[in-house]
Amino acid sequence: MAEAVVVGSGPNGLGAAIVLARAGLAVRVLEGEDTVGGGCRSAELTLPGFVHDVCSAIHPLAASSPLLRTVPLAEHGVEWVESPAALAHPFDDGTAAVLYRSVEATGETLGEDAARYRRLMAPLVYRSDALLEDVLGPLGVPSSLAAFAGFSVRSALPASALARRVFRGPRGRALFAGLAAHSMVPLTRLPTASYGLVLAVLAHVAGWPLARGGSQRLADGLVSYIRSLGGEVETGRRIASLAELGDARPLLLDVTPRALLGMADLPDRYRRRLERFRYGPGVFKLDWALDGPIPWRAPECTQAATVHLCGTLEEIVASEREPWRGRSAERPYVLLAQQSLFDPSRAPAGKHTAWAYCHVPNGSTVDMTERIEAQVERFAPGFKELILARSAMGPAAMEAHNPNYVGGDINAGAADLRQTVARTPYATPLPGVFLCSASTPPGGGVHGMCGYHAASAALR
Repeated sequence: MAEAVVVGSGPNGLGAAIVLARAGLAVRVLEGEDTVGGGCRSAELTLPGFVHDVCSAIHPLAASSPLLRTVPLAEHGVEWVESPAALAHPFDDGTAAVLYRSVEATGETLGEDAARYRRLMAPLVYRSDALLEDVLGPLGVPSSLAAFAGFSVRSALPASALARRVFRGPRGRALFAGLAAHSMVPLTRLPTASYGLVLAVLAHVAGWPLARGGSQRLADGLVSYIRSLGGEVETGRRIASLAELGDARPLLLDVTPRALLGMADLPDRYRRRLERFRYGPGVFKLDWALDGPIPWRAPECTQAATVHLCGTLEEIVASEREPWRGRSAERPYVLLAQQSLFDPSRAPAGKHTAWAYCHVPNGSTVDMTERIEAQVERFAPGFKELILARSAMGPAAMEAHNPNYVGGDINAGAADLRQTVARTPYATPLPGVFLCSASTPPGGGVHGMCGYHAASAALR
């Protein structure tokens, strides 16, 4: 039987292994760390009994992935938990905009923009199956979304422009800006509106779930499924050179272009292409062990596993511009997850966990702990008094945890217009060797589709 080797056990490496094993190949997955998962791991980062997601925490793309939906995850120990609302976005007046499964219910939290939100989102939700299939396809967001009349123009806009064009009030504008800021690209640039639209669609059609017990359960479930197909997964096996793998083909690499440069002799033209690959802003991440739930001033925040903290559209635009200028925002846009509020297995009885990060310049050494905690305290007075312990990970620590996070870039590559359209291709000049990391289309996120498309190319 032909043998295929996959280097790296992140969601994309595991996705590639699933495709190859289903095609009848004998598959070996080699992971350099002692645990599988790449950016999909969990650990007791603060105190015993407190389970924290080391990187990814909330999984709308996993819940809607054309590949992962075909995996019997429940049979392999994965249980999705969905909070009543996907997202809450609090304001300084003690209220919040809320993203529900229902387009109608979401609009009702936006005041004067309720009808405008419905007109924007209802047609996209109606066509969501085809839309999401294209978004997670191999060609990249802008080219695939152009097939949708009435959507392509909006999705290609800067998020700040679309927010101001569609919404009249601060609530709708802020909610949309917070969604689009997941792109880690300044919201004044093309096509950041597409990120906000797609994440809103995902909330309405698939939810923003978390894995009960931690994101590690998702990685472990995928490994269990691969083994049920006859595949092998080996941890603690770091590959420094492709020569270590002999003639095993096809060879799928869940690594970034920078890593591949050090693993093989490559033709000059291809080497130069890899050297030109650009990495985006990094993240500074905090995990907290808490003595109780976060005391949000806006009660709606207790309904959502994810909370966006930064207030207005103008604040978010200013915050997301700074990392691209080599600076760290004084009042950063903060993405926060409160998993234990909906998954009590994450913490001892009566205690809680929380997870948050902000965007910083690639490779930044600035400690953002006080700035992040000030943003939480702004919307939840008394939060700091609940902190029992914290774990802080800047860009260097994130990269040490996962080498694909170059400079702390959890997207494994800048997601601006030029690089979204021209992401690194799957095939390399080396016969039988393919890239399958998030540096290839469709890019970052826990969906496994980079691995799916790379493995499909290898099989062809």
